[in-house]
Amino acid sequence: MSRDANTALARALVDEWARAGVAHAVVAPGSRSTPLALALAADGRIRLHVHLDERSAAFFALGTARATGRPAVVLCTSGTAAANFHPAVLEARHSRVPLLVCTADRPPELRDTGAGQTVDQLKLYGDAVRWFCEVGAPEDPGPGRGAAAGAAWRSVAARAVAEADGPPAGPVHLNLAFREPLVPTGEPLVDAPGRPDGRPWTVSLAPARRLPDAAVVDRVVELVRGARCGALVVGWGAAVDPVTVEALAAVTGWPVLADPLSGLRRGPGAISTYDALLRVPAFAAAHVPDLVVRVGAPLTSKAATAWLGPGVPQLLVDPDGDWLDPRHAACERVAADAGALLDGVAARLAAEGHDPGGGWIGSWVAAESAARAAIDALVDSWPEPFEGRIARDVVAALPDGATLLMASSMPVRDVESFAAPRDGLRITANRGVNGIDGFVSTVLGTAAGVASGAGAGGSPVVALVGDLCFLHDANGLLGARDRGLDATFVVVDNDGGGIFSFLPQADAAPEHFETLFGTPHGVDLGALARVHGVPVDEIEKAGDLVPALDAAIRAGGVRAVLVRTDRAANVTRHREVWSAVAAAIT
Repeated sequence: MSRDANTALARALVDEWARAGVAHAVVAPGSRSTPLALALAADGRIRLHVHLDERSAAFFALGTARATGRPAVVLCTSGTAAANFHPAVLEARHSRVPLLVCTADRPPELRDTGAGQTVDQLKLYGDAVRWFCEVGAPEDPGPGRGAAAGAAWRSVAARAVAEADGPPAGPVHLNLAFREPLVPTGEPLVDAPGRPDGRPWTVSLAPARRLPDAAVVDRVVELVRGARCGALVVGWGAAVDPVTVEALAAVTGWPVLADPLSGLRRGPGAISTYDALLRVPAFAAAHVPDLVVRVGAPLTSKAATAWLGPGVPQLLVDPDGDWLDPRHAACERVAADAGALLDGVAARLAAEGHDPGGGWIGSWVAAESAARAAIDALVDSWPEPFEGRIARDVVAALPDGATLLMASSMPVRDVESFAAPRDGLRITANRGVNGIDGFVSTVLGTAAGVASGAGAGGSPVVALVGDLCFLHDANGLLGARDRGLDATFVVVDNDGGGIFSFLPQADAAPEHFETLFGTPHGVDLGALARVHGVPVDEIEKAGDLVPALDAAIRAGGVRAVLVRTDRAANVTRHREVWSAVAAAIT
């Protein structure tokens, strides 16, 4: 009598993941993945989500993992299903999100034979994963040998979680071959017991922080002490306590140029209007720093990126040693925990009685005040919706504790350019590879992760998304109303790719612009959302947005607030804002 190895392997993996604190699993239906899907469904410790579309499933898992900080499982059958995970795998890799990517496969004897739904899945995602394991088709090892097989299976599961957790965090890929029968046979299982104390098979104790040594702190103090006109630039992934940033800004007298995604756009030194300010040539030229300490990814703003060219001395800090330097401008790098480093530098400078002076930061703060007043006065004077105002008002209106997700293209740029400093808000985006794919699913996955957290009640999840991004993942809306989630989508509909209207293509190839770049879709997005059972509030006046957003959050469930804008008018108004800022500071 042969014992059931498929079910034993699947249950051992799931048990290990649950022991390690994995709380969410996303399954895309299929046959070959049946053993693991059934094991996940049977284990009440892991919440199961089912998505028909594999790409949506993977991005939903990405959202839950980012929201919780814990690996999420995503499972599919063999063939092209596994290929559809690839975009989310890439995003997880580059944004350091832990994912347990599980692809079912045919056993070795069916590969490369023309068997249906079979492709080469070995190392399918290449270097995009932190670790790959071909688990192998489970077999009954025979009498007296089940414990060895169980130990191997459980060790794989424990290592998968450890590799996904990092540091750095990221996706791992387990390729799982299953022979038929794929459903439980009713025979006894291969013996694969876990640790009797309920702990994971292997507990990995990774250092939580990569602390800088004294020599590194000395070197950075030396650099900062010698710079009178410096700047602290922080992008997404900075992972620094705001108090630390404010302390260093205060002791150095430096401005803080913080991408909203960093969570650090707050405090008296925060310059939220840097995109508009640095478009003014005279201001940009007069405010070139003699040192920049840069933490996290580069800023999104092209004006700021151009200003921070190779001629500006820059110190790049990243805990994982990633080379986040697309302008090739960094003159020194530090692979260390940024918070610990900046704390150490600020403490040393304060102890030395470092005099920050006031002229440098004073000129930045004065420009910030003038620019903010000019921006607000102008956009508030327009009664019809303007995309910059939409971004500003959404950020300002959300309650403390809310999570805001920004889509790539214009939403992330408009929030960077128009949002005023504030705290109490978590802002995220798929900025690892900056794609628009999978965004709807990422939002819903984030909502699932937020809902599962301690004290999550009253913590709304809101998304700011353009029409093409919303359409690109329309399958993410499948079943959205029945998932028990709260998420509000603010959809900015300008009937096409609004970002391209700002690029040279708009003037260089006008005869082909709409076909190749503008790409008007003509879809009624309100009707599309309603088909999926998602209520929609369509607004026409700029002042109606915040009340509609507040009402959607209070109502709960998955909802959309649709705001229509005009692409050509949007470009004109952005330029009017830039001109107003230039006039205000000159």
